[in-house]
Amino acid sequence: MVEELNSSELGTKEYWDKSYDVEINNYKSHGDVGEIWFDEDSQLRIIKWILKNDKIQKSDKILDLGCGNGMMLVELAREGFTSLIGVDYSDLAVKLASEIAKDQDLSEFITYKQADLLSEKEVMDLGNFRILHDKGTYDAISLNPSEPKEKRNAYLRNLTKIMDEESLFIITSCNWTQAELVESFKEYFVLQTVIPTPVFKFGGTVGNVVTSLVFTKKMS
Repeated sequence: MVEELNSSELGTKEYWDKSYDVEINNYKSHGDVGEIWFDEDSQLRIIKWILKNDKIQKSDKILDLGCGNGMMLVELAREGFTSLIGVDYSDLAVKLASEIAKDQDLSEFITYKQADLLSEKEVMDLGNFRILHDKGTYDAISLNPSEPKEKRNAYLRNLTKIMDEESLFIITSCNWTQAELVESFKEYFVLQTVIPTPVFKFGGTVGNVVTSLVFTKKMS
């Protein structure tokens, strides 16, 4: 049984709209790209894993789910990936990410779109992808004050619509353990790989600061 998290303003669109409004102004005034969710180490860890996977090609389509300021895709573009799409439900996040990519001369390789990932139609309109990447989006949905379990289920179900048997769903979470994610995802996904993350010890218990997992679509 997976227990629900306490709700938080971090699970609302209003919070993120306000945050990205501030970050756009900061970027325009002194070039600050804003906060990288879970810090740069978590982002770099995923990029290194992708680069080491010899089955992933630089031309493969990659979708960043809840792209925020878009820095994940900026770094992938710098590594030579050429078919990158970032989506966020905040139009201000999309605006910020687009401006950063343009200023980095990477707009040729990155497209940003506003999309509600809880809408089946809006997700399916994005097309199919080799890699889907989530760093904090599932967590944010889990913190929504209204029906978070139903929203998480809709999110996961929608992702399967744009995946095939070769697609990978890479997720990093700071709120859910590996066991909890596997349990919550079992209807739609199968665990393929655990990406090692930093370990801590407290009171004789060993745990991880964040959890990074790679899933494939569960085929019927």
